[in-house]
Amino acid sequence: MKRIVITEFMAETALDDFESGYSILYDPALANDRPRLLQAVHDTDALIVRNKTVVDQELLNAAPKLKVVGRLGVGLDNFDLIACQKRKVQVKAATGANAHAVAEYVIGAVLTLQRNVVFAKHLMLSGNWPRESLSMGNEIQKTTMGFIGFGNIAKTVAEKARALGMKTIAYDPYLAPNDEGWQTTRRCKLNEVFREADALSLHVPLTDETRHMVNEEKLDLMKTNAVLINTARGGVVDEGALVRKLKDLSLTGAALDVFENEPLTYGNASIFDDCPNLILTPHIAGVTVQSNLRVSKMTVKQVKQALEF
Repeated sequence: MKRIVITEFMAETALDDFESGYSILYDPALANDRPRLLQAVHDTDALIVRNKTVVDQELLNAAPKLKVVGRLGVGLDNFDLIACQKRKVQVKAATGANAHAVAEYVIGAVLTLQRNVVFAKHLMLSGNWPRESLSMGNEIQKTTMGFIGFGNIAKTVAEKARALGMKTIAYDPYLAPNDEGWQTTRRCKLNEVFREADALSLHVPLTDETRHMVNEEKLDLMKTNAVLINTARGGVVDEGALVRKLKDLSLTGAALDVFENEPLTYGNASIFDDCPNLILTPHIAGVTVQSNLRVSKMTVKQVKQALEF
C-alpha cells in the first residue's frame, strides 16, 4: 500500500480520488511542526504541500522512499529543486488550476483601488460623507494594464482586463517572441511597463534576479495615478519603498497578497500602519472554494500518475 502525507490544507473531498491501495495521512498542522513532519515522512511514497512546507535536503533525507511531491499551487520557492532532481523526486505543480481565482482577485483590486473606496465604510460610520473626495476615482476602460511576467495566470488576467476595455502590455524575457500571448498584448521592455501601466500586476517567481525588482527606482517610473498588485511573491517588492510612495501620494494604491515575511505579525505588519489606499490579504488570491477543489483534484491526479507509472 502506497503512503501519502499531506501537510497543508486542501479540499478533502479530492482525497476520495485516491480510492483503495493508498494510506493517507492528512495533517495540515505538520507544516508548522518540523520535527513531527520529519518523523511522518520516513516511510512515505508521496508528499502533498502548499507553500509553507520546505522541501529541502533535510526532508529528502528523512524520506528515503519519497517518489513525488505534489504542490497545491504553482510557486516552487519552498523547494530545493536541485536536491529533488538529484534524488529523482518528481515535483508536480497544479499549473493553471487557480488562474481564474488570481485573475478575479487582480481585476477586483484594480477596480477597488482606482475608485479609492477601501476605507469608505470607516469614514462614513464615523459620521463623514466623503462624496466629493470619493468622486475623484478613475474608470479603467481605455487605460493600460501592465504585467511583469506573462505566464498562464498573467494571460488570464489580461484576457479579463481586455474584456473591460483595457489595453495590455507585458515584460517577460523568457517568453518566446512567437508566443500567442503577444498577439493581443504588446511586448515591452521592463522600464516601459513601469512607465506606461495604469495598473501593474506582478507574476514572477522569487529568485535572485527578481528580489526587490520593484524598488524605489522602478516605483519612481510609475504614474502617480497608477496602482500596483502583487499576487506573486512578497520579496519581489521592496515593501519599505512602496509604503513611502503610497504615503507621499506618488502612487494611487496597492494590493499586496504576499509579503517578504509570512505570515504577517503585529511586529512586521507595522510598516503598513497609516498607509493610504492599501489592500492587504493573507496569501489567498488563488484560493477560492472552486479553485481549491480544482487544485486539489489536479494534485491528487498527478501524484497518482507518478506513483502508478
